[in-house]
Amino acid sequence: MLGKATLDIPIPNLIMRATTATIHLEALRHNLQRVRALAPRSQVMAVVKADGYGHGLERVAQALSTADAFGVATLTDAERLRRAGHRHRIVLLSGFDEPRDLGLVQEWQIDCVLHHEYQLALLERTPLARPLALWVKIDTGMHRLGFAPEQARRVYQRLRALPQVGEIRWMTHFACADENDREQTEAQMQRFSMAIDGLPGERSLANSAALQAFPDSQGDWVRPGGMLYGLSTFARKMGCDLGLQPAMSLSTRLISVQMLAEGERVGYGGTYVCPHAMRIGIAAVGYGDGYPRHAPSGTPVKIDGQTAMVIGRVSMDLLAIDLSTAPSAGIGSEVLLWGPELPVERIAEMAGTIGYELVCGVTRRVQFAADQGSADIGVAA
Repeated sequence: MLGKATLDIPIPNLIMRATTATIHLEALRHNLQRVRALAPRSQVMAVVKADGYGHGLERVAQALSTADAFGVATLTDAERLRRAGHRHRIVLLSGFDEPRDLGLVQEWQIDCVLHHEYQLALLERTPLARPLALWVKIDTGMHRLGFAPEQARRVYQRLRALPQVGEIRWMTHFACADENDREQTEAQMQRFSMAIDGLPGERSLANSAALQAFPDSQGDWVRPGGMLYGLSTFARKMGCDLGLQPAMSLSTRLISVQMLAEGERVGYGGTYVCPHAMRIGIAAVGYGDGYPRHAPSGTPVKIDGQTAMVIGRVSMDLLAIDLSTAPSAGIGSEVLLWGPELPVERIAEMAGTIGYELVCGVTRRVQFAADQGSADIGVAA
């Protein structure tokens, strides 16, 4: 039982411990405008899979409501969009897997990607109340999903013989556009063009990287994903280098400050040894929130506008920071982990991953907040 003395201890404001992901809605709109400027003759399928790349599906879809279509990875996401009131074309990017899926596709009026013989056979033996709109995927070199190029005409003929098939469109996916690999990307473009030469139907090739680096790939539809969220698709570049604005800021607060002597060790394994007497802060964030466990000592954060450095191993709930460059920081000071002033790509590079993984990996215990902001939300320092 708690005694009176315990009950008399002041309880700090709990929000001080909160890790918050702030979603900049105006940044999402700005990035969609950037897509349209780069591909003015193409319709835009905004890819909102993985819960809007970790930004929140419904929140992202509302901000991107002027897109021409949404691309999702699961029927659950398609259902969420319909329940939120979106009447856009929605494309299920891996298509249906079983007969039950076709009923849901019909109910929610979803377009499906067709990429394999088993899907075609399933469609042939399943009567539908309404014709289904399909996007036939051709594997031009990614070797992940899609029909071989030489199968395109046979697939088209089988589909056109089915009353359950309505509109037919075509797509492929690039393997190396994000590496600016011109030889591979142009070879894929050529294979795609030859495979469906003379066949009717709109074409879609370009993802975020190809949309920016290979204008000839843009086709009737472009399918931006990461760039809508302000993420760079290219190594050693930040989203701001490409005219994009980051759509997420991840922040927390300091919950402890202490002085350590020269030679003291910090964190699990004692991997960081204080080179001199130093002041450190402990932030209420860790890999349990989605901050990368492999971020090494020296990974930057921002505290009260000053750049400081992570020290020691990242824990599940806590992060140690050298406060030498932030002398005014104290308990309750805000710590920016990534955002407009500190690109997520920089943190990802330090941790040996990509920005996509970090924003998609923010966990459910993190609080989310929406920021309408303005067209200019800041640039990286």
